[in-house]
Amino acid sequence: MNIAIIPARGGSKRIPRKNIKNFCGKPMIAGAIEVAKASGLFDHIVVTTDDAEISELARKWGAEVPFVRPAALADDYTPTVPVVAHAVGACQALGWQVDQVCCIYPAVPFMQCADLVAALQMLETNDADYVFPVAAYPSAIQRALRQLPNGLMEPFYSQYASTRTQDLEPAYYDAGQFYWGRVYAWLDGKNIHQHGMGLVIPSWRVVDIDNAEDWQRAELMAAAFNGANRPV
Repeated sequence: MNIAIIPARGGSKRIPRKNIKNFCGKPMIAGAIEVAKASGLFDHIVVTTDDAEISELARKWGAEVPFVRPAALADDYTPTVPVVAHAVGACQALGWQVDQVCCIYPAVPFMQCADLVAALQMLETNDADYVFPVAAYPSAIQRALRQLPNGLMEPFYSQYASTRTQDLEPAYYDAGQFYWGRVYAWLDGKNIHQHGMGLVIPSWRVVDIDNAEDWQRAELMAAAFNGANRPV
């Protein structure tokens, strides 16, 4: 079976209660749950959390919360893979025969069903342990600049200072929306970026919500997309 794991701890610092903060009329996590449900890909959609209010809202919007995440896996420094590995183990303890697991972050207002489907197809037809969405950097990273204490600029990579950007290799960044992975990869603690394939998605559908400015930008983007009848 395929399951979705949504990690949603209660102690968000930069945006307090980010995972259940109202976004365009509903709790942020509700959007992730709704897209996971609409995809039709999952036998179970599980929220792993240490927070009673998040648990209640997750159930209200159609997810399952069959266990409580341990406090040791709910601090500011715990990476994603151990959290998902714990959740997978807890689900297996319930008797679930898990094959593939998709970790879906709770603050992903522009995630699309089609991307979940396409990424799963990539996982099933290739040898990679993970598949996740990526977007192209808006400018060539080889031409990146640093600012010196005196205000002058210098290139990080001086060997590319005179190279045309169109002649440089494209670079991509993790869209931070979801990660499809084989169950053994999660349980073995394999690094996602070192064992995964990238599904390229448009950069206009990617937003990293870490502070109040990011949140405002995401709301403006959502309003623009909805006003233009774009699929979100």
